[in-house]
Amino acid sequence: MNGLSKYVVFVCLVVAVLYTSRTMGAEVEENASNPLAKVSNVDVKWQHLDSFAGLGEVNDRFIDGAFMINPKLKIKYELHHWETDVTGRSESGFDKAVIKVIYFPTQGKLANGTTYRLAVGLDLIEDFDNQDKGIGTGADQIAPFAGIALGLKGGMTVIPLVQQFWSYSGVDVNTTAARVIAIKPLPQKMWLKLDFIVPYDWELDTIPATGEIQFGKNFSQKIALYVEGKFGIGGDKLYDWGVGVGVRFKF
Repeated sequence: MNGLSKYVVFVCLVVAVLYTSRTMGAEVEENASNPLAKVSNVDVKWQHLDSFAGLGEVNDRFIDGAFMINPKLKIKYELHHWETDVTGRSESGFDKAVIKVIYFPTQGKLANGTTYRLAVGLDLIEDFDNQDKGIGTGADQIAPFAGIALGLKGGMTVIPLVQQFWSYSGVDVNTTAARVIAIKPLPQKMWLKLDFIVPYDWELDTIPATGEIQFGKNFSQKIALYVEGKFGIGGDKLYDWGVGVGVRFKF
């Protein structure tokens, strides 16, 4: 990422956080762990990944937020900072910034009572060029996606998505990823989330699949806390296991 790109991304993130704060007071009913939920939130997260690339550990500290521009348009954003020893030395630096634009063309209810919401969108992923520290992919990427959120009887939400990643700068990236998320509300304002991602890397001919289990609780209409367990799947996995914790501020 060049200096101008970094400046633009940081300005976008600052504007996003400020815009999110302006929406405070809106009713929040959907779970923000669903990327297709029409909600505004800011999550502050920490994740630890063990045996990353078979070399060492990664501590990822990041913000993950979203806000609604209007009922059909949502913006999500992320900024990641790593501490890692995958080079054999202790290193730290910014990994990537992500701006995600999501458009909701239609939603409704099927004859069996299942609700649905279609979504299409685009990720802009900017790398911070810290590969000498073992941080990042070395590629700025663009990633269109499509998905649908299905609200089932009993309150469970299932979200299948497919996304294509291409690099437009840096190392070559060509990856197609299928993802399935399931979120189940629990008593006492708690929830359980399962998240599986199965990407196919056309450049390396690998499938570095991952899974995640998230358990959370809404302590009020404005604050939630959750913990996560993460694991790599198969012989091409990027890491063996991981844990995480997040605090969610809802607006």
